[in-house]
Amino acid sequence: MNTKRIVWLLFMICCGSYAYAADSFQLLRSDPTGYAEVKPNREWRFPQDHLPHETYRIEWWYLTANLSDEAGNQYGVHWTLFRQSLDTEPNPGGWSSNQVWMAHGAISTPKGHVYKQRFARGGIGQAGVKLNSDGLFEAWLDDWTWRGNSASPLPGQLEFAVDDFKISLSLKASTPWVLQGESGYSQKSSMGQASYYYSQPHINITAQLTRHKVPNETPIKLTGQGWLDREWSSQPLAPDQPGWDWLSIHLDDGNALMIYRLRHTNGDHWYSGSWVNPDGISETLGPDDIVFKETRRTSVEVSSGQSREMPLHWRIELPSKNLAWDVAPLSAEHWLDTAFPYWEGPIEVTGSTTGKGFMELTGY
Repeated sequence: MNTKRIVWLLFMICCGSYAYAADSFQLLRSDPTGYAEVKPNREWRFPQDHLPHETYRIEWWYLTANLSDEAGNQYGVHWTLFRQSLDTEPNPGGWSSNQVWMAHGAISTPKGHVYKQRFARGGIGQAGVKLNSDGLFEAWLDDWTWRGNSASPLPGQLEFAVDDFKISLSLKASTPWVLQGESGYSQKSSMGQASYYYSQPHINITAQLTRHKVPNETPIKLTGQGWLDREWSSQPLAPDQPGWDWLSIHLDDGNALMIYRLRHTNGDHWYSGSWVNPDGISETLGPDDIVFKETRRTSVEVSSGQSREMPLHWRIELPSKNLAWDVAPLSAEHWLDTAFPYWEGPIEVTGSTTGKGFMELTGY
């Protein structure tokens, strides 16, 4: 087995977040030579494109969900499975696999926020994404599992546990997949960085949350909406981009909105997004279509005794649609001190319309 591969695997699985350099996002800026290149005018194939693309360096399956119980209390869920190729060689499989997997699970309740990260190697059945022997979609890491009712992840069921919480979600969607950017080619800078990116913004969810270490506790029934992002790339960040600010919103009138800002060190940031109507018809938003600016920074605890000022309040405007909103988090305490540390949590929007969503802030 390749010695370099063994070292990297032990580095990721055994050492976890404490072994990473201060700028763990450098991986996303690394030289992509030898990996597959993201190019425009890709021919999309579903359901095949729900599966891994191992010739690209990094890939993820990313679900966020805004849920509420029967009393109207708000909950948030996010679950992500990441795949990384450790080198540019073809995957030999088995114990020699050059694929590494990482998963994040987080649950927000009215009383707080819990999260967990897991690592696994590819090739030995511990983690992966595939069609099973019945031709059904499966994504998993250990006992965290997403199973589709067909070769597609939707409709499907997702189950995972964090601390003593266990959640089971039933996921359904009837609108088409949204190809972000230019027909799924999502440019990240003027220097050529890009990803392939598609989403499902209209996922209807019913869920059950239990405290699996508390005997005989009544499960909490939840309902709400979710957003699935699928993305893969070999270099999603430019050398002078320390991170991004991203949010997705389900508006109460049935429309959906996604906006992100990739920050450049010189302040000339890269903006993009999409507007999706209730039928799933999308409109790409460019920098001339978007006003996306932070309005207030908040002190966020990132580890015991340490905090950082982060932009948790925002103003969004779509001038051509004469629409504007203010964005605020449900709670500031949603920092994930993981191998790739970031803030991720549920948000509320008020303004031209109202709604709920999720926000992700990286590189702070």
